[in-house]
Amino acid sequence: MFKTATKALFCAASLTVASLALATDPIVIKFSHVVAEHTPKGQGALLFKKLAEERLPGQVRVEVYPNSSLFGDGKEMEALLLGDVQLIAPSLAKFEHYSKPIQIFDLPFLFDDIHAVDRFQKGPVGQELLTTMESKGITGLSYWHNGLKQLSANKALREPKDARGLKFRVQASAVLDEQFKAIRANPRKMSFSEVYQGLQTGVVNGAENPYSNIYSQKMHEVQSHITESNHGLLDYMVITNTEFWKGLPANIRTELTAIMAEVSMEVNKQAENINQRDKQAILDGGNTEILYLTKAEREKWRKAMKPVWKKFESDIGADRIKAAEAANKQ
Repeated sequence: MFKTATKALFCAASLTVASLALATDPIVIKFSHVVAEHTPKGQGALLFKKLAEERLPGQVRVEVYPNSSLFGDGKEMEALLLGDVQLIAPSLAKFEHYSKPIQIFDLPFLFDDIHAVDRFQKGPVGQELLTTMESKGITGLSYWHNGLKQLSANKALREPKDARGLKFRVQASAVLDEQFKAIRANPRKMSFSEVYQGLQTGVVNGAENPYSNIYSQKMHEVQSHITESNHGLLDYMVITNTEFWKGLPANIRTELTAIMAEVSMEVNKQAENINQRDKQAILDGGNTEILYLTKAEREKWRKAMKPVWKKFESDIGADRIKAAEAANKQ
């Protein structure tokens, strides 16, 4: 009897210790992304990890997986919905199957500069777009800049006619498909991790990226020309699994929300600096010529691509497009 009671007490004590151990285990947040660590997104992920673990010691552990080392372009959204990863920051072009209005960010020549993008994203329409996927299990937390996109190719692109017949790598976006079809070029969907090899082997002839992506992925080594077009936006939305986010203890969720806001400000401040740094590194390399469009040349590109706006107006909403245009004038 004594042995039985002792055994029962021992088992109960063991279960209590195990329960306490489980209770004090930190919440693991896996943050997966597809770019290099020294890009704006890569730096943002590392800063989020640093601040979260400093301010929530023992409560949260953030694991960062850069360069498609955990999940690539085609798998990260599925992994988020399955709960295999808790944070990802896909390009805004990746959301068309989850929220048609977010296609607004792919419209060519919509924003005059990155300051107009900032004003729109911080305004009521931009903030509303963060919430448009919650019924599908996705919660938008913040926007992170990568920057305005430049065109690269193995020939000089000064006018839209120079791009005719070329094969351009695009993300899986109907808007970006139509953008290149509008100038009689051929869009080719391709994962980001495959772009360098695609350019190197001639599977595609050109691409569109901010300078930080061009430099970090060494695309300039296999592209002779870059046209500084600033024609579109390559930004990210940091997203999480809605069930995971709402299931966090309120105090932890509140602190992580504040940290994300702080990190986003820093990412967006540094993105332009990183792009200018990497642009200079490309120039210093001496392998790639950067072409600067005149006002008249840029207007030709804008006129050629602007009909894409009308094609997607019903999906995006005319009022949202007007709000984005208004952000240029503030």
